[in-house]
Amino acid sequence: MRITEKYEGSKETIRQITYMEKAGVYVEELSRKLGRKPSCCVTTFGCQMNARDSEKLVGILQEVGYELTEDENADFVIYNTCTVRDNANQRVYGRLGHLNSLKKKNPYMKIALCGCMMQEPSVIEKICQSYRFVDLIFGTHNIYKFAELLVKMFEDDKMVVDIWEDTDQIVEDLPVERKYPFKSGINIMFGCNNFCSYCIVPYVRGRERSRSLEDILHEIESLVSDGVVEVMLLGQNVNSYGKNLEHPITFAQLLREVEKIEGLKRIRFMTSHPKDLSDELIQVMKESKKICRHLHLPLQSGSTRILNAMNRRYTKEQYLALAAKIRKEIPDIAITTDIIVGFPGEEAQDVDETIDVIQKVQYDNAFTFIYSKRTGTPAAAMENQVPEAVVKEGFDRVLKVVQDTARERVSRLEGQVLDALVEEVNEQDDSLMTGRLSNNTIVHFKGDESLIGQIVPVHLKECHGFYYLGEIQE
Repeated sequence: MRITEKYEGSKETIRQITYMEKAGVYVEELSRKLGRKPSCCVTTFGCQMNARDSEKLVGILQEVGYELTEDENADFVIYNTCTVRDNANQRVYGRLGHLNSLKKKNPYMKIALCGCMMQEPSVIEKICQSYRFVDLIFGTHNIYKFAELLVKMFEDDKMVVDIWEDTDQIVEDLPVERKYPFKSGINIMFGCNNFCSYCIVPYVRGRERSRSLEDILHEIESLVSDGVVEVMLLGQNVNSYGKNLEHPITFAQLLREVEKIEGLKRIRFMTSHPKDLSDELIQVMKESKKICRHLHLPLQSGSTRILNAMNRRYTKEQYLALAAKIRKEIPDIAITTDIIVGFPGEEAQDVDETIDVIQKVQYDNAFTFIYSKRTGTPAAAMENQVPEAVVKEGFDRVLKVVQDTARERVSRLEGQVLDALVEEVNEQDDSLMTGRLSNNTIVHFKGDESLIGQIVPVHLKECHGFYYLGEIQE
């Protein structure tokens, strides 16, 4: 069957499917030269949106004839990059050196770089000068053109660079190869309008644009018919979903419609910006039978002074009031967060304020980061950068409180029987299965692979810090 006969969609979708057929011819020719099916390896750095983008890349690569492998000694290697922190960039540069040595041994090897890091002009300049062996570079806005770029890569005897500053186009109806058959991420919006002073995301992902309600529901319905029981709605700030649609709707209204889909068992979402989290959303979560009891609510800092410098647009008191309201309305909810330590101008008393919020909110988990200076953001130009030793001291203090309070919070579930979605065989012990509770806590228990993708009741017998050992209840 021709690829064009398998898919329907917009004019741009059909155009890209035509390129997939052209790419398939080149891959078939490569197969003859190699005497085998060519292999591809896609490595993902960063967030869930990057992971979803990688599933799209893999879907197209498999459609045109590549065989997926986790070994970077492959015929086609793609790095889907992140640029939120500088160390993510450095990891990519370091690994490119290794790829160069592999490519010298394989004359047919191709290397591609995509994702957020590629939206930085200084990065493109550095790669073009120092990493000439890279074959293809593209960014976040034109990922749907991947098949077209593949063809160009095969036809051009030079590095292909295709970077867009922005776009208003959304093309989602192309092949996707999901990592898990029973759960999937769904992009509901792209970009961000918040411009937090430390964050490079609005510059590399562009301004907010929402997908239509109809397109989102259609995609989820298709996934459910294909065996998906849990979806995660993805966006840089899901709480502002729908504001720029022709007929604006709220994120809470979207959730109500998603909940109506028959066969869908669980709904997750991230990330929420505190300034946009509405009473309507809290009420929808409270009443829902499908929305998971987990909310990721980034704090970043507990100091109002630092929050103002970060351009977060809420105060410590407003955040605490919001968290208290959520806890009151949904007592069994797990709240997780992001915290940055070492933002320019931060002092010991600001770290004390952050610790105060941690102790009052009692997070179930927190992702704690040392501030990373990102060129091009307002914070990078601030003069009062905090010395590394001072940052480390503050970070260690915050991390200890986070870990202590989270362990105590998670341990409260001990002895309960709760439903877990069985996700995979345990990595350390193949007699155990690993499942995830509605509140995002991990539990390991005896079982076999036939349980994967099912939601089963599990007795939480022993708490081990941030996870449980349990037993399936018959």
